[in-house]
Amino acid sequence: MEDWVQRALARWPNVPALYGWLGLDRRGRWLIRGETITRPQIIDTIDRNYAADERGCWYFQNGPQRGYVQLDVAPFVLRVGDDGERLLTHNGLPVDRPTRAFIDEEGSLLLATGHGAAAFADTDLDWVLQRIGGADDELRDDELASALALPSGTSTALTLRCAERRLPLIRLDAADAEAELGFVRVPAP
Repeated sequence: MEDWVQRALARWPNVPALYGWLGLDRRGRWLIRGETITRPQIIDTIDRNYAADERGCWYFQNGPQRGYVQLDVAPFVLRVGDDGERLLTHNGLPVDRPTRAFIDEEGSLLLATGHGAAAFADTDLDWVLQRIGGADDELRDDELASALALPSGTSTALTLRCAERRLPLIRLDAADAEAELGFVRVPAP
């Protein structure tokens, strides 16, 4: 958190939190009451003051007031860096050492990162598909179909190459992602 936020918290420690106003969509765009925030200064401020509480609820600390964020998919949305290899979160944090990779029933991918759970932006799905490997390192349609048909929590025969690692892909229902990866999609008081 920035210094001005810490000073405001010290001065006004009991400001009630907001719920239901802020959101993060599956492309990593901040929303206020369902509308995309486009002003760069506001986006930068939210990006720098975004964190999670002990329940796994993510929020933007706006001075003394905490605004909880409703997540479309996960607390972070991944983008491929300009070099075509490096991964960054929607708020510009580098993802150096993802620890686990998951694929849900619809083929969306999630990573467990040092920052928290992260989903790939749909704009980078070509990058992802080029890095999913099957038995012979090429992804065949039947291998993907077999992986998607597995029950949630099951290891697949697929791997994902990213951040100079090859991570086994685990099949995980979208409904199970919050519990498995420790976050809350829709925070409530």
